[in-house]
Amino acid sequence: MPNRLAHSTSPYLLQHKDNPVDWFEWGPEPFELAQSTDRPILLSVGYSACHWCHVMAHESFEDDDTAAYMNEHFVNIKVDREERPDVDRIYMDALQAMSGHGGWPMTAFLTPTGEPFFAGTYYPKEARGHMPSFRQLMASIINAWTTKREAIDDQAGRLAAAVSAGMPAEAPPLAAEAAGAALELLADSFDPEWGGFGNAPKFPQAPVLEFLLRRLVLDPPSRAAIEPILRSSLDSMRAGGIYDQIGGGFARYSVDREWLIPHFEKMLYDNALLARIYLRAGQVLGDQAYTATAVETLDYLAGEMRDPGGGIHAAEDADSEGVEGKYYVWTWDEFLALAGDDADLVGRLYGVTPDGNFEGANNLHLNTTPQELAAASGLGLGDVLAAKSRVDDALLRTRRTRIPPGRDDKVIASWNGLALRAFAEAAAVLDSEEYLEVAIGIARFVTTEMVDGNGRLQRAWRMGRSSGPGFCDDYAAMAVGLYTLYSVSGDASWYAAAERLVAEMIDLFGGADGFFTPGSDASDLIARPKDFADNPLPSANSLAAEALLIHSAFTGDTTERVNEIARGAGRLLERYPSAVGHLLAVLITIDSGVKEVAIVGQPEQRRQLQRVIWERFRPDCVVAMGNGDGGTVPLLRGRDTVGDAAAAHVCRSFVCNLPVTTPDALRADLDG
Repeated sequence: MPNRLAHSTSPYLLQHKDNPVDWFEWGPEPFELAQSTDRPILLSVGYSACHWCHVMAHESFEDDDTAAYMNEHFVNIKVDREERPDVDRIYMDALQAMSGHGGWPMTAFLTPTGEPFFAGTYYPKEARGHMPSFRQLMASIINAWTTKREAIDDQAGRLAAAVSAGMPAEAPPLAAEAAGAALELLADSFDPEWGGFGNAPKFPQAPVLEFLLRRLVLDPPSRAAIEPILRSSLDSMRAGGIYDQIGGGFARYSVDREWLIPHFEKMLYDNALLARIYLRAGQVLGDQAYTATAVETLDYLAGEMRDPGGGIHAAEDADSEGVEGKYYVWTWDEFLALAGDDADLVGRLYGVTPDGNFEGANNLHLNTTPQELAAASGLGLGDVLAAKSRVDDALLRTRRTRIPPGRDDKVIASWNGLALRAFAEAAAVLDSEEYLEVAIGIARFVTTEMVDGNGRLQRAWRMGRSSGPGFCDDYAAMAVGLYTLYSVSGDASWYAAAERLVAEMIDLFGGADGFFTPGSDASDLIARPKDFADNPLPSANSLAAEALLIHSAFTGDTTERVNEIARGAGRLLERYPSAVGHLLAVLITIDSGVKEVAIVGQPEQRRQLQRVIWERFRPDCVVAMGNGDGGTVPLLRGRDTVGDAAAAHVCRSFVCNLPVTTPDALRADLDG
């Protein structure tokens, strides 16, 4: 018989609806029950594409004896971290304070009032080495609850106080100093052989790549230091098994140093962020392979992950038919049969062997480049690429007959904001009407389907139901995406929608020294956290800083609230600058001097001037477009055409140069 989770909007919670565990969703009911029965709360936090979440569910939550013990001794709450990032943040902070590390599934034990007193991650059904079994852990918790209650209450009080206090604000270093320190730290942790940072497991770290890309453009003397790091990382990820070589898109992370074997889940946020980074890296570094990677990734999102209503779904699981990676890998015999006469050549390209590289099968990766393979085989590059295309088509056709991984088909506002920005920029850079339509579809969906009757943006949507109010990152990411869509399309309604979100963001989440994650209307939490560190997508405060930067360029408002965010993140900027890569990217953009560009004239007349903005990566430019009649965007007021010709006004702090009417003159103005 299904449990309470059968009524959830979350695909992750729905995965647990048939567990024998008496699960509750987060809300007042389980806390009232815990207080009336004086039982501790067992909080389990995960997400639908999490491999180890599935493992723990199969081992423990589906086991009748384990579930019976949980139901007798605990009040059990299951939380989707993607729907409730505020709950996840509070108890992840507690876990990290206790152990120095975190991860999912997160298993936390709370007092009936919600204060944490112990937390960990995955626990196996049977003890392994120094890791207790889940049953042993629960027995220890209950023993302590009944015999050492005073110590538990003391521990819970101290942890709750630490979580509530958060990180103290302090004066931030100068942006240039923090950026320099970040570059040194990144250079020290850079893997010169395989790219990326640190050792296994290895994550793409998109916010860090964003910082490096912007720093390279805004500070040309840094190019010699940054370009090798950026190229090596982008090349290795694109060639690795973390990238879906035949279908496009990146998995969340690699279990090894070489980017060879991922946990096969694909997340919208990774692919939205990385598609944009590869798109812009193609411009900055002059490499069409990066542009192709961006296109393949965007096509994957548009073709495989789009909801019929226009939003983009959240994730695909690592598992299909209960087996990790089964959808993606190939045995030697399968590959030979499908590749035919091209098997030897393309097998060398993709590193396919009889023994495989993943549990006896092959996860495809670029073992060599098509250019190197052509030279080694004595064939023309065109012949190699043609063989690759034939094999890719055959593999993809067959893969689509397999049972696909599970889909988390909820639409998350903040992740869709990231995707909106990526598709809008790709539409401008690549002159693609198709990508523009995808971007408009995302914007329409979120601004119409994902607001409640009072206009409050919602966090997530699935099958016509929302999960609850949106958080700071939802408002900030969607505002940045809508501003970008306005800059590309010239449709001022998207600017107005972004401005509304920024005003509401300030009202709902604003505080001294940064923005809170949950809104002022949140009432069911022991703390109101602020999110400054990127992990693995930009933090709420860094996204808010970017939205405020763009807002100030359009309106002439000061960036004082960005300075407040920098104070809130001051300790991280001082001591761990590589943990706040996206915020650093925003701060160095402000430090370089933002160019406000107003392009006025009829749409067809504006087009050649608009192309100048997007032909290069210009992170220091914010672009407004209008017909020359002022309109609702303050940057456009008083900016006129020159006779019948469209004109571009390049301004700094709303002080403008003389208008220019030709692409060459605009380039000179922007680059001067």
